[in-house]
Order: sequence, then C-alpha cells, then structure tokens
Amino acid sequence: MSTSLQRQAITSLAPVAGLLTELGAIFSAGGYDLALVGGPVRDAFLGRVTDLSDLDFTTNAHPEQILNLLKGWAENTWDTGIAFGTISALKDDRQIEITTYRTENYDLDSRKPTVEFGTNLAEDLSRRDFTINSMALTLPDFVFTDLYDGLDDLAAKRIRTPLSPQISFDDDPLRMMRAARFAGQLGFEVVPEVAAAIKEQASRIEIVSAERIRDELIKIILSDNPRLALTVLVETGLAEYVLPELPLLQLEEDEHHHHKDVYEHTLKVLEQAIELEKSHEPHMERDLTLRFAALLHDIGKPKTRKFEPDGGVSFHHHEVVGARMTKKRMKALRFSNEQIDDVSRLVELHLRFHGYGTGEWSDSAVRRYVRDAGPLLSRLHKLTRADSTTRNKNRAARLQMAYDSLEKRIEVLEEQEELNAIRPDLDGQQIMQILGISPGREVGEAYKYLLELRLDRGPLSPQLAQQELLAWWAARQP
Repeated sequence: MSTSLQRQAITSLAPVAGLLTELGAIFSAGGYDLALVGGPVRDAFLGRVTDLSDLDFTTNAHPEQILNLLKGWAENTWDTGIAFGTISALKDDRQIEITTYRTENYDLDSRKPTVEFGTNLAEDLSRRDFTINSMALTLPDFVFTDLYDGLDDLAAKRIRTPLSPQISFDDDPLRMMRAARFAGQLGFEVVPEVAAAIKEQASRIEIVSAERIRDELIKIILSDNPRLALTVLVETGLAEYVLPELPLLQLEEDEHHHHKDVYEHTLKVLEQAIELEKSHEPHMERDLTLRFAALLHDIGKPKTRKFEPDGGVSFHHHEVVGARMTKKRMKALRFSNEQIDDVSRLVELHLRFHGYGTGEWSDSAVRRYVRDAGPLLSRLHKLTRADSTTRNKNRAARLQMAYDSLEKRIEVLEEQEELNAIRPDLDGQQIMQILGISPGREVGEAYKYLLELRLDRGPLSPQLAQQELLAWWAARQP
C-alpha cells in the first residue's frame, strides 16, 4: 500500500480517530478483536467525503459480551439487531454498529437469512458483498487488512466479489442490486463474471422483501450516476424483477414507423432533471420525487403506442396511464402514500405545459395549471424543462422560451393574486349566511362554483362575489 494512500486514509478518518482508538482499546483490554469495516474504510482510501456519523465494526465478541464492553463508554445501546449478531450504540452523536463475525445464507424460498457466528476476521471478510467493502482496519493499532485485493479494485474502479459471485449472491440476493448501486455511486465497472452471475441469478431477487428492494432503488436513483446503475439493472435482467416498466421502454422499432427511443429519452430526461435540481433551490438536497418522476414519466407509452396510417406513432393519454402504473409500482415497493401521490401527480401533469404552445393560454388556464400542480409546481417546472431532449436547436430554444414565458406569467399572477393559496372569494360561513342554508352538500357545491369562478376571472370583490353566488343559487331553484 502506498504511503500517499495511507496518508489519505488517515486524513479522512481523523475526525473519528480518537473514538476508534478508545473503542479498540476497550475490546483489546477485554481480550477481543475489533475492526472498522465497510464504507468508511473504502471511502477513506478513495478520499471521498463520507458520512462518519455511522460506523460499522466487526468482532469475535458475541452480542452479550459486546453489551458488557460498551457499558460506561457508550451513551446508549440497542439490541434490536441481536438476532443477527448486531449491537447498536450511540457515542458523541455517532451511530455505532458492532457485529459478531458471521455468515448469512438465504434458503431458496426464504426472505429471512440464517445467521451463523464466525470465529475469525478472514472468514467474516470473505462473506462480505464486494472486495472494496472487504477491507478492514484492526483497532486500536490501525492495522490494514486487505485479503481480497480490495485496494487494487478501488484503483482499477471495478466491482468484484471476494469469493465467487454465485456464493456472494446466494448469501444475499440484494447484493445484485448493490452492485448496480455502487456502479452509480462510485462510477465503477461491474466485472463481467459478476454481471454474468446477476443474469443467471436475477430471479433470486424475488425472495427479498419489497422494503429492502425499495431502499436500494432509492439509493440508486439518488446516486451520482443513476444512468450507469440503471443500465446495469437493465442489461443484467434484474430490472425485469425490481422495476419492469423500465426495460419495457426499449420499444421495438417498426420499419415503417419511427419514433424517439423512449428508453434513451427517459435516461436523458433523468440526467437533465438532476442538472435542474438546484436551479430554483440552490441548497436543496438530491430530490427523490423529481428524479423518480423523471424516470417514470413515460412508462405509459408502451401500453398506449399506436401506429398511425400516415406512418406516425402516437401515445395518446400515456400520462394518465403512466400515473396509474406509477401508483401501482410504488405501492408494490412500499413507498409512502405521500411519495406515491407526489410522483404519480407529476407523471400525470408532465404533458400539461405542451398545451401552452406559443403562449396563448388565458389567465384562467395559468391559474388552473398552478392550482393543479399545488406544492409540486417547482418540481413540475424542472420536469417539464428536462423533458425536452430534441436535437433540433431551434425547437429546443422555442420550448425553453415558451416555458420562460409561462413561468413569468405565473410570477406576475403570483404577485397580484397569491396563486399558491387560491380560494373562493367567500368562505363556507359566508356562503351559508348569504344563502340562509345549513352545512351540507349544497354548501360544498356553492364553494366549488365560486372556486371555478375565481380561477376563471381572478379575484372578485365581496359584493360581486355575493351577486354571482345569488345568481347561481337562483338559477338552481325550481
């Protein structure tokens, strides 16, 4: 190992050096081994800025012994993972997980692994997912252990397993998705033998819980290069099990009918949405809702594709179909109701702007656009702009100018009318007082009428709103 890499790793781990030394000394005094493993070790040698608030350790001490060793040192401990040999602790605002040397194996049809405790570090490292995560720093002396050439693989930017990939994926099928995730996060290549094993064992992912698949998919979408990760999923066939709508976008071309490559277009829209993420909110974190909507915005196209007599291809109402498909897939992956509603709403609205054309929308149409987008308006701006992937520079410029025009009109109306809080000019109490009615269905109908009037004509004075309400009410009477 080069001296420069050593210095780089030591510098990266400097903020937690004291904690590592203390904890290592406690285990050593008790007669046990302790090693820092996983992401912090990998990222230390990569020189990546890593989150040191979560630290993973491995040891030959068993869970009960770990708990005894942590008494008086850790601020708090949890044994919720004790069945898997893991004890969690809190120290100096850092989450610590210490796991007994172990191996895990999944039965063919089981979603829960059987766990066996190991006896030495070498065996533990051999059963970890990839060589780049199979390196360890033995504490308290910071001795580097790299039995499976993880450092070489870091330098070569490749994702390889310590043992055969078949054994690794048998231990935990979710590792197949993790291979794709690390490709996207680190910009690494999945080596051919690992990719081949994923193709062979892709169906094994079905025994993994929807929640674990969802969490891994989220990490993929939020990675630095989701295109690379998603390409791994599609090319290995794994996407057919975890996000089948994505490979279906690779529509077969008809020799007489030509249309844009929907799959490639989708990946481009995702990349452009990522570029626009911080255009409105410079300090915003990576936006899962926007990225997932960009990824799924056209999934309704395969079901709605129609070859027209003139040689064209249409996808009528693909946004409506796509919104329904989005809800179904996200429910299956156990996303929250709020996430499902937001992403499917963006998919449903992503074509709305194209009715704007060259700016002929009325103020009423602009108000409805804002009303329908609600709190998702900023994301809808970005998704709509990202959805332009035409190579025709003049057309691209016209689309961007049209959207600039729409955003400007929204800003002007915002200043005049508080569009983000559009309500009727009379509230429910006023409606009941003016019409002399009690709470019930008719109040709701009157409220809806006044809201539509507000959207059509903008703000009305209380007197004019009352006149319109009374006229509407009189027209309803027999």
